[in-house]
Amino acid sequence: MSVTPDRKQSLGLSVDAEISAFSDYAAVTAYLYAQKARGPKFGVERMRRLAAALGHPERSYPVIHVAGTNGKGSVSAMLDAIFQAAGWRTGLFTSPHLVQLGERVQVNRQILTAEEMIAYTNEVRATCAAAGVAVGAEDYPTFFEFMTAMAFLQFKRQGVDLATIEVGMGGRLDATNVVEPLVTVITSIGLDHCVELGATFEEIAREKAGIIKPGRPIVLGRVPLVAEQVIRAIAAERGAVVHSVREIFGEDLDRYPQTNLAGDYQRWNAATAALVAQVMPAAWRLTAPVIAQGLTQVDWPGRWESIRLEDRLLILDASHNPEGVAVLAENLQQLIATTGRRPLIVAGALGEFRARAMLKVLLRYAQEIYLVTPRQERACPGEVMRAFVPAAERHRVHVTSLEQIFPQPGTCVIGQSTDAVVVTGSIYVLGEVMERLALKRTLPVLGDNRG
Repeated sequence: MSVTPDRKQSLGLSVDAEISAFSDYAAVTAYLYAQKARGPKFGVERMRRLAAALGHPERSYPVIHVAGTNGKGSVSAMLDAIFQAAGWRTGLFTSPHLVQLGERVQVNRQILTAEEMIAYTNEVRATCAAAGVAVGAEDYPTFFEFMTAMAFLQFKRQGVDLATIEVGMGGRLDATNVVEPLVTVITSIGLDHCVELGATFEEIAREKAGIIKPGRPIVLGRVPLVAEQVIRAIAAERGAVVHSVREIFGEDLDRYPQTNLAGDYQRWNAATAALVAQVMPAAWRLTAPVIAQGLTQVDWPGRWESIRLEDRLLILDASHNPEGVAVLAENLQQLIATTGRRPLIVAGALGEFRARAMLKVLLRYAQEIYLVTPRQERACPGEVMRAFVPAAERHRVHVTSLEQIFPQPGTCVIGQSTDAVVVTGSIYVLGEVMERLALKRTLPVLGDNRG
C-alpha cells in the first residue's frame, strides 16, 4: 500500500515527509511497536517540542482533558456521545486499543485508517529527522507520543469542533498535558501504577491533578476524600473552580443519570460526563435532553459488555486494577443473583500485584477459573498466577490459552449452555478475545467517508 503525494494532499497531510518513507501498514505498526519496546520515557518536554515542530495542531480546536485511575475511558466515550448528540463533529483520543491501533484516534467514531497512519508516521519521522533527532535518542518520540501527535494532527485536519483527550498515565508528566483545555476532568483515584505515580491516594492525586490549568474549571468524579483534598488545594492555587459529582448528585444512585453501559459504577461515570456538559458554555447547546440522549447511545466495548455466543452468555469486562476489581465483585454478585449459577471466568493480568488482587475476587465468585497469559511483555504468566491460589482451591483453577478456549470465531468450548462465561482482567485479554471471535470493528478502507 503506497501513499502518493497527491493522495496525501487530498487527505490534508504533509507531502514533504519523505525521509525513508514507509509504504505499508505492517511496516508502520512494526516501527511504532519497536518504539514501545524501548520502554516508557516520562516527561512532557518531548511532546512540547514535537507539537511545536508540527505547528501546534492541538491549539486548533477546543479540548476536554480527562484523567483518572478508572473510568476515564468511559467518561471520554460518554462525552463524545453527548457532543455528537448535540450535532458537533468530535475527536476522541483514548488508550489502549482493543483490537486495532487506529481505535485510539477517532473522528465521529471513525477510527484512524491504515493509510492515515502510514502518512502521519512518515510525517512525524520526517519532522524529527529535520530537527536532527536520531531514533533511539532520549528526545525521540515514544510510541505514545507518536500516537498523540497523530491524534492532534488528525483532529485539526478533519476539522473537529471539539476533542476529548484521555490521559495515558498519571497527568502531570503525560504527553497529552501539552493541551490547554476548556475543562479538565479527574474521574477517580485508585492505587494503580504505584511505581510511577506514588503509593498513596494523596501522591497519585497530586500527579493526576497536574492536568489542572489556571482559570479552567475542573470536574471531579468519585475520589477518596484524602485525594479530593489534594486536588482541591492544587485547584485553588491555580484559580480553577472545582465542580464535584458528590456535591451535585449526592450519594443516592437513583439521582444519577442513566446510561446504556451496564454497572452501577457507570452511573458515577455518567454523572461525571453530565456535569462536564453542564459546565460547558451555553453555546455548545448541551441541554438536558441532549445529555440524556448521548448517555444512552455510548459506544464503549469491553465494560461489562454482554454478548450472546452460540448457546451461552459471554461477558467482557476490563477490570485490571484493585479499584476495578472491586466493581467486578459487585457485578459478579448481581450476575449470580440473576442467573442462579456461578460463572466460568477467563482471566489474565499485567503484573503480579494486579493478578493477586483479581484472584481474591475470582475465587469468591467463580465456578471455574481459566488463567491465560496476555501477549504483553508485562503479562503475569498463567502458571505464576495459579501459584498464588491456595492449594485447596487449585482444583478449579486451570492454566490454558485463548486459542484453546475460543478455537474459532463464534465458538467457546468451556462450560454448558446454562453457564455464563466472563472474560476479565487486562484490556489486552479482551482485545485478543474479540479478535479471535471476530468481534471487531473493521479497519476503515482507503478513502473512507468520514461524513
